[in-house]
Parts: sequence; C-alpha cells; structure tokens
Amino acid sequence: MNTPWSEELPVTQFRVARPTHQLNKIIEFYNKGIGLEIVGSFKNHDGYDGVMLGLPNVDYHLEFTQHIDASHVHSPSKDNLLVFYFPNVEDRDAIVARLSSMGYEIVESENPYWDLNGVTIADPDGWRIVLQNTKGISKE
Repeated sequence: MNTPWSEELPVTQFRVARPTHQLNKIIEFYNKGIGLEIVGSFKNHDGYDGVMLGLPNVDYHLEFTQHIDASHVHSPSKDNLLVFYFPNVEDRDAIVARLSSMGYEIVESENPYWDLNGVTIADPDGWRIVLQNTKGISKE
C-alpha cells in the first residue's frame, strides 16, 4: 500500500488529465520525445481511449484521453505550462535536440523568467512544456 503524502492531504496518487484529438502524436511527443514511460493505457472505455505517462514506480503521472465523439478541445494560453526540472543542462539539451529532430522547435515563453534557464516547446496540441535547468535556481 502506498503511503499518503501528508495528514493534510492523505492521497496516494496524483494524475493530471487532459483531452486531445491527436492521441498518437501526444504519445509520440511525451514518450519518444520527452522520455516519459507509458505506465498504463486503455481502449474504447465508454468511447474513450487513453494513455498514462510518467516516471516508473512514481504515483503521479499525466493522462491523455481521446473520445470518439469528443467536443472541441480549447486551446491553452501561452502561459499554461508543464515544467520539467533538470539538474544537468546537457541532459536537458539532449531532449531539446530529440524534440527538434521530431519537428518541435523552441518557442519564446510568455513569461521571460522561463527563458532564463529553460527551453519552452509546444506539444502537438499547443500546450507548452518548459525544460528547465535547475543550475542557479534559488529554492526560495
């Protein structure tokens, strides 16, 4: 049994879920591009297909779903971000290069803070991720 995070929040798992109309491209971006592992998936569950991507043996992950009769998926703002923190800039840059080879280019962040030590790239749905180098970042 998993240990709860805290007494104030006694949950044992955390998932961020969002819809998409291009599940295969999203899987390619987050699995092959970013390097998250597929930790679960499902097909035709009440008309939904989905995938969960995350780090192995960790109880937090991303879920992307696609419905056969899906309603319109609204575009995110330029400041809706998913931030990955890298202690090693070379590891971060290797992922940037891999995404670039897949056709995903760096975009300017709306908040200039993220451009100081980070690289912002939009996923296939236009949601932005920041690959942030932690070197020089204060933990305050």
